[in-house]
Amino acid sequence: MAKEVAYADVASLVGQEIGVSDWVEITQERVNLFAEATGDHQWIHVDVERANREIGGPIAHGYLTLSLIPFLGAGLLNVSGVTRGINYGSNKVRFTNMVRVGKRVRMRQKLLAAEAKSGGMQLTNECTIEIEGEERPACVAETLSVIYGG
Repeated sequence: MAKEVAYADVASLVGQEIGVSDWVEITQERVNLFAEATGDHQWIHVDVERANREIGGPIAHGYLTLSLIPFLGAGLLNVSGVTRGINYGSNKVRFTNMVRVGKRVRMRQKLLAAEAKSGGMQLTNECTIEIEGEERPACVAETLSVIYGG
């Protein structure tokens, strides 16, 4: 269930966990589509037979895992009074564990900062992508976005 907050009150959530997404399975089809979209056809991702033989199965691209952040975070926080929002970048991204095809991932999001920026509010979030049944997360990213109230 998403947290609800008014635009003027977003800063009151700094330091808090915003929420945890639902689990999403990383399928070979998703990996193949990402490879097609990015041109990254490295065998560890797309050659299932070789990956099974040499490394115990195919793994998702790290950037595929990172690119799931907007999707996984979409339902975690509803901010009323927002007219638009943009991705502004990342301060830090670390891929701390590989995601094998067939595993499920979810994201845990914590708001680290909310500061005035360019007529809006810049949000800094710590996004941790967890792998079901594994202790180490797949990715920890400090992301930046800017939301605008109207």
